[in-house]
Amino acid sequence: MKKLLSVLSFAGLAGTISLMSSCNWFKDTPEVGLVLSKYFNNKLYKDFDTGAYNAVFLKHLDSFGKVLSYPKATAAFYRANDLQPVLVTRFFVGGGLDTLESYIGKSGSHGFNADMFRYKMLGKVLEALKANNFKKIDEVYPLVADLELNAAQALTKYHNYIYYGAVNPRSFFSRYYVRVERPDSTSVTRLLNVKDLPELLQRIQPKGADYTFFQRELAGLIKNGQPRDSALYKAMLVNMERSRWKIPDLGKEYVEVNIPDFSLTWFKGKDTVTHMKVCVGGRREADYAEKIRLYMETKKLDDKPKNHETPVLLSKFNSIQANPIWNIPVSIARSEIYYQALKDPFYLSNNNIQVYYNGRLVADPDTIEWSRYPREKLPFQFKQGSGEGNALGKFKFVFESGSSIYLHDTNNKSAFKKANRAISHGCVRVEDPLDFARNLVRDDYQYDDLRMEVNLPPVDTTRMEVFRRKLARKADTTQVYTLKPKWFGVKKDVSILINYRTAWVQNGGLQLRPDVYGLDEALWEAVRKFI
Repeated sequence: MKKLLSVLSFAGLAGTISLMSSCNWFKDTPEVGLVLSKYFNNKLYKDFDTGAYNAVFLKHLDSFGKVLSYPKATAAFYRANDLQPVLVTRFFVGGGLDTLESYIGKSGSHGFNADMFRYKMLGKVLEALKANNFKKIDEVYPLVADLELNAAQALTKYHNYIYYGAVNPRSFFSRYYVRVERPDSTSVTRLLNVKDLPELLQRIQPKGADYTFFQRELAGLIKNGQPRDSALYKAMLVNMERSRWKIPDLGKEYVEVNIPDFSLTWFKGKDTVTHMKVCVGGRREADYAEKIRLYMETKKLDDKPKNHETPVLLSKFNSIQANPIWNIPVSIARSEIYYQALKDPFYLSNNNIQVYYNGRLVADPDTIEWSRYPREKLPFQFKQGSGEGNALGKFKFVFESGSSIYLHDTNNKSAFKKANRAISHGCVRVEDPLDFARNLVRDDYQYDDLRMEVNLPPVDTTRMEVFRRKLARKADTTQVYTLKPKWFGVKKDVSILINYRTAWVQNGGLQLRPDVYGLDEALWEAVRKFI
């Protein structure tokens, strides 16, 4: 009997607790309800029910699936936060969401259409919540859910486009080898956890001199009604996009080759160490995409279009090779060397080109019957020896590159007089290799060693006797002297950035260069849908 009374007593207590819970007597108001209740001085928001809101939020989250840039990461974030309206709770009161709306409303200064970032929808739901015109708490849930998800998407997309750029160059361009920083699910989670939204929005605004100049220029073009497909408008938009790409830190001392400018500039802090002309790779053939499709079908080398464009890349110098040997690439061997040898049996020996078969030197390459070998299956390798006539000149400046690209001297100095210097097979020819080498070696003693290696007298006159002995050894007809390449170490941590910029600011004025590879036009087609 006592046991039965005990059970009944417990059941009655449970029922009482259940009844009291259903009447919200023991239910805590979630933070968002307390924040809104205090802000509006309206007790209605204290009835905010987490369970009821969560059910509404999940339906809205599902409907936003195609809208969210990172649906899985966004959903995971809210599940980790018990589906609570984090952004509304933190930033509705205090104006943080208004600041977000304001920044997005000025997206035109970056060349973007504000509605890409849900500008109108964000403003609409913000105003609806500010109106505080609700009769029942159930009317609040869908609006808060809409505001939360619109704010999350607006913040994510705006942040990523302004801070990282709208286009991922590594996936867009086939010859872009710089590992730029890009957003991912982890960065999205960090972003949605932001504690100071106005500070974040201010911090991510690009502040470089080029970018802010482009913004002013763009504002003037828009004010004056400049057509959006005009050359100047395009140049501003595509180079602003390039400026947003997050390339790794270049360090205190770096060399930048700007392909459209055909120039090389050595920077040390804010100082310019040296500046010179360069020759870069030639532009790929017209209708390249169509021709490469044909080649993939036929597999005939005669159908393969040429593409010698110098890639965009970032690396560090590791050595200088004096009196370099040129390991002639297979593509050049098949498309050029083969035809020259076929036409002139003495071409190879006259140009100091050695021929290898299965890794072994061919003693007399002039006797090879080239017509017996189809160039698609050419079994030979070619190397041009050191010395006069070598295509690489006297110096080769080496850095790690997955594309076999390097800087080098050239025996064709007249090329630097041309206006359009996109003429090489892809590597970069430098106008003054000796000056470049002087800046790259570790010290003056090493620089003199390098000079003497290429038959130039040392700057230090106390080493002239060493130089004379070197010259005498090379000129001694009683012994066979073979000129060989010699390697020199370089300064540590000198970066090399081969870049592509068609617009920049110099001495307060705008500099524009032709789109030598057509990359501006390609990038414009990608970004124009965002303007």
